[in-house]
Amino acid sequence: MSAETPASREVPKKENRFKVWRQTRPFWAGLFTIIASVPIAYLPYGDVRLGNITLAMATTAGAGALIIGVLLFTLGLTMWFQPVVRVFAGIAAIVLGLVSIPVSNFGGLVIGFLFALVGGGMSAAWAPAPPVEETDDAEHHGEPVTFEKTVDASEAQTVMAAGVPEQAHGPATDTTTDANGGRNSAG
Repeated sequence: MSAETPASREVPKKENRFKVWRQTRPFWAGLFTIIASVPIAYLPYGDVRLGNITLAMATTAGAGALIIGVLLFTLGLTMWFQPVVRVFAGIAAIVLGLVSIPVSNFGGLVIGFLFALVGGGMSAAWAPAPPVEETDDAEHHGEPVTFEKTVDASEAQTVMAAGVPEQAHGPATDTTTDANGGRNSAG
């Protein structure tokens, strides 16, 4: 280890911590799902006051809309903090978005419904990036790294033969003829 080599390559700089955290999970999917929860949960309970006139979109299914909104919010946080269950959370967000259409004022006036569908789809489709292999820069001195390996015929034959099991070639008997080479039939 030299003076130029950092002590730990695992700890990101202060400016990059959020960026690294965001890139290791379905961040935007969780954000869209959390945004979807707001209109779905708020609209059945919210009211707008225009002077002496109160506009209320209260429905009989207000409790269902609140439950859907809270579940979408929870699924968004789950996508952020438990990226292992991203597929389940994405599918659940899509299903809750679809259920919100009849339950919560057309899915939060379609805004919450669309955000839930996009967030759920992004979460189900997200996959972590493959790990990056680190190379020792001091060893190569800026030269391009090439990975070439020649395989001779004996190695190739060994690898090819390892994947195929050998078949037993013995004299045919009544039991081997009836068994049809190990493949029994039901009739």
